[in-house]
Amino acid sequence: MAVSPSVVLFDYGSGNVHSAAKALELAGARVELTADRGRAIAADGLLVPGVGAFSAVMQGLRAAGGESVIERRLAGGRPVLGICVGMQVLFSEGVERGVDTEGLGEWPGTVRELDAPVLPHMGWNTVSAPEASTLFRGIRDERFYFVHSYAAQEWTLETNAPFPPPVLTWAEHGSRFLAAVENGPLSATQFHPEKSGDAGIRLLTNWLETL
Repeated sequence: MAVSPSVVLFDYGSGNVHSAAKALELAGARVELTADRGRAIAADGLLVPGVGAFSAVMQGLRAAGGESVIERRLAGGRPVLGICVGMQVLFSEGVERGVDTEGLGEWPGTVRELDAPVLPHMGWNTVSAPEASTLFRGIRDERFYFVHSYAAQEWTLETNAPFPPPVLTWAEHGSRFLAAVENGPLSATQFHPEKSGDAGIRLLTNWLETL
């Protein structure tokens, strides 16, 4: 019998961690909620949640040593999944209400407010996932649950052989924005898989199968 993959849900003070933990367990993971750096580095997978302001999430991550944990995991090719603001902080910077905050810089780009008549973008929406996507295997036509006013709206990272190009999934709310990115061991979703019903559990299952 296969051993369930171990996933650390990084506990740096962000909300919404318990629903994410339950969703991971339903997807088949052994989940540990901890801010212990050693355990976060050693786990099969690391999930970085994020709700609220970009600046607050960055402050919490840095205070808990999350920046070095993520860097060390990626340097060793060990999978990391960011969710919502946990995706946004992977970019170079975030601009919220006129405040510029430096992000983790794993990907170039600025997270900005969506150009939409109604904000926040809250509720179910479809995504445009390419055939090459692993996360969306079997669920490319499903809807996912979003709660956000800000997002990365362009992709500028250039990759050259032998590195495969990232798999980009887009969605629209007023303007087009990145709904998910799959870039080697680093993946992220702007929506909340843990609030997206069966489709979200399937996405997490697809991610667990890569660990």
